[in-house]
Amino acid sequence: MRAVVASLEESRIREVANEGMGRDGVLRFWFGESDEVTPEAIREAAIASLQAGETFYAHNLGLPELRHAIAGYTHTLHPVQTTDHWFDRIAVTSGGVNGLMLACQALLEAGDEVVAVTPVWPNLVAQPAIMGARVRHLPLTVRPGGAGAWSLDLTALLAAITPATRLLVLNAPNNPTGWTLSRQEQQIILDHCRRTGTWILSDEVYERLYYADDTANGAAPSFLDIAAPEDRLIVAHSFSKSFLMTGWRLGWLVLPPALTHAVGKLIEFNTSCAPVFVQRGAIAALRHADEVTPALVAHLRQCRDTLLPLLQGVPGVTVANPKGGMYAFFHLAGHDDCLLTAKRLVREAGLGLAPGSAFGAEAAGWLRWCFASRDPGRLEAGVQRLAGWLSAA
Repeated sequence: MRAVVASLEESRIREVANEGMGRDGVLRFWFGESDEVTPEAIREAAIASLQAGETFYAHNLGLPELRHAIAGYTHTLHPVQTTDHWFDRIAVTSGGVNGLMLACQALLEAGDEVVAVTPVWPNLVAQPAIMGARVRHLPLTVRPGGAGAWSLDLTALLAAITPATRLLVLNAPNNPTGWTLSRQEQQIILDHCRRTGTWILSDEVYERLYYADDTANGAAPSFLDIAAPEDRLIVAHSFSKSFLMTGWRLGWLVLPPALTHAVGKLIEFNTSCAPVFVQRGAIAALRHADEVTPALVAHLRQCRDTLLPLLQGVPGVTVANPKGGMYAFFHLAGHDDCLLTAKRLVREAGLGLAPGSAFGAEAAGWLRWCFASRDPGRLEAGVQRLAGWLSAA
C-alpha cells in the first residue's frame, strides 16, 4: 500500500458518530446533511426510471438531458454565457466528492504544490495529498472583535500563490466556518492566478445556501460570474445540499471546454458513469428547483436564526452568524480538546456535534453544529443540553 494512503487520517466526525452508535435519544447534528428526506417529485422520477428498466450504462459525462438541464440551471444563476455554451462544460459525477477527486486526478502530478484555504472539509486537502501533491495550508483567521467570524488574509494568500503553485483549493461558502468570498476578492484571486498560471478548484456546493442580500440572484458570489471559459478554473457542485439529495451521490463539474472530454475519460476509469435512475431524479430536481431550493433556504434561515441567538446566550460560547452554508461554528472556552469534548457531549449530554479539529489544526477548540433540522425545536433542545452540560461540568 502507498504510504500516503496508509497515513490518511480517519474521519474525526465519524469517530464522534461512532461514540453515539447504540445510544438512544442522542440529538445528532454531526453530519453535514438535513434530516429531511428528498422531495417526493425527485424520488418518484427515480422510481419511474427503475420501473422503466433504466438499469444500464449511460454516457460517461452524464445523460444529455441532465447536462442540458444543468446548463440551463447554470445559465439562470450565471447568465454570462449561453445555455449551449455551458453544456459543453458540464461533466456529471458520482457525487461532489467524486468530482473534486476527478479534478485532482486531471490536474496534479506527484510533487506539485497545492495551496488550500483552511479550515475546510478534510477531503479537500486529502485528495491532492493522495495524488502525491504537497499541500500548503493558508488558514483563515478569527477576525479580532468579530465575535467568532472567520476572515481571509488576502495579502497572505496572494503571497502564498506563486508560479510554482499548480492548484489553489477554495471552498466558499465554507464548511465549517460559514466564511464566504466577496466578488472583489474573487476577482483579485482570479487575476493573480492568471498571472501565476495557477489552476483554481472552487468547491461551491453551498452556493445556494446563502443568507445575505448582496447578490442579484440570491446565491453566493461565484467564480463563474467573472471567469472566461478558458480560464484555469474548475467549479464543483453537488445535488446533495440544495436539493436534499445527500445519499444519491450525484454532482457535476463546470470545466474549461478543452478539459471536458478528458474528464469524461477519467470518469470511465473511476465509475464509468452515474446511475441513470439517479440522474432522472436529478432532472426532476432541476425541473422543480424554483420550488425546492428557495423553500429549503428559507427553512434553513429559520433554523439558523433559531440556533444562533440561543448559542450566543450560552456562557463560554463564541459564535458568529454565518452568511452561508448550514453550520454554526463556535468556540467553547476552556475546552481546547474539541474531539474529547465532542465525545463527552455525546456520552454525557446526548448531543452530537462535529469537532473543529476534523477540519484542520487551526480549528482546535471549535465545534460544528449542522442546523439543517426539519424541526427547529430540536435545535432549542440541543442548546439546553449544551448549557446544562456546561453548568454541570
